[in-house]
Amino acid sequence: MRPVLATSLLLLLVLSSSFIQSAIADTAAGPPIPAPNSCESMCGVRCAKAGYQKRCIRYCMMCCNDCKCVPSGTYGNKSECPCYRDKKNSKGTSKCP
Repeated sequence: MRPVLATSLLLLLVLSSSFIQSAIADTAAGPPIPAPNSCESMCGVRCAKAGYQKRCIRYCMMCCNDCKCVPSGTYGNKSECPCYRDKKNSKGTSKCP
């Protein structure tokens, strides 16, 4: 009886560790990478009310490609995407619109 119990406990331990590793790998993958078309559409929404739309879209696209996200709305909400919020230009101001 003891060898059966020891074997089943060992098998349970191996199975549970592989399940935990796969669960950790799924969460470590991060958010899905947006397709280039989705960056274009998200930046189009983000820059819809900008005074200089071409420049806004150019910088937004750079930030979207680096950060893989764009905050919602036309202004603010940068806490939704910390990478986007924390990118700075050479003058120390926000790089991303």
